[in-house]
Amino acid sequence: MRDLSRRRLLTGSGALLGTGLLGGCDAPALSHLATPYDWSNGLTFAVQRWLLARQPLVREFDRSRISAVFPTINTTDPDDPAYKRSRAVDFTDWKLPVSGLIERPGAFSLADLRLMPARTQVTLHSCEQGWSAIGEWTGVPLAHLLAHVGLKPQARFIVIRSVDGWWDSYDLFDALHPQTILAYGMNGGSLPVKHGAPLRLRVERQLGYKSLKYIAAIEAAERVDGYGKGRGSMVAELGFPWYAGI
Repeated sequence: MRDLSRRRLLTGSGALLGTGLLGGCDAPALSHLATPYDWSNGLTFAVQRWLLARQPLVREFDRSRISAVFPTINTTDPDDPAYKRSRAVDFTDWKLPVSGLIERPGAFSLADLRLMPARTQVTLHSCEQGWSAIGEWTGVPLAHLLAHVGLKPQARFIVIRSVDGWWDSYDLFDALHPQTILAYGMNGGSLPVKHGAPLRLRVERQLGYKSLKYIAAIEAAERVDGYGKGRGSMVAELGFPWYAGI
């Protein structure tokens, strides 16, 4: 990579912040740059997107590096009646609705997803609480599912909701990355309940809180400022950045 002066880097990133666009993808959090922290996070977002414009993969490890202990935090067994009923029958009745700005809305069973092309990756999970662990994840790339249902041209974000009420949004830069997968397997077996069964998201270039567990629905949208308080995700409404790149 050629040398880049600090002045040039900041000037270029500032232009990206001003437009709110980078690589054709909006950044909903950048519409709320009201504090020095917001500006700092926005600058980090812009620089990271500039550096990763070619969509490189994160490091993948040999299976021998899988962590013996992979901690779980927050929800580990959703207290939802419908979820409990589905769990009792090994999720054979579970379906994932995909809707919004797509050509062919539908609902997909776990068996449907397992018939789609799969990707297995051994990656480092970096938790916002300061710990990390390596795990193996198997699932269908989100990009494949979105191609299957047909994204409409005006779709800019993918909104994902979970059984326990959490929701988040992802621009297409991350949603279509090859390592962004809907994982139904972990470490050679089925995804454990405590890790988000029957299906969880893996967004390997962002901190752990962006990899939602217990996925309940997927929706394609043009904007996300009409969801919740308009900050792009539930976690952003609690004070965390919408963007959690590492």
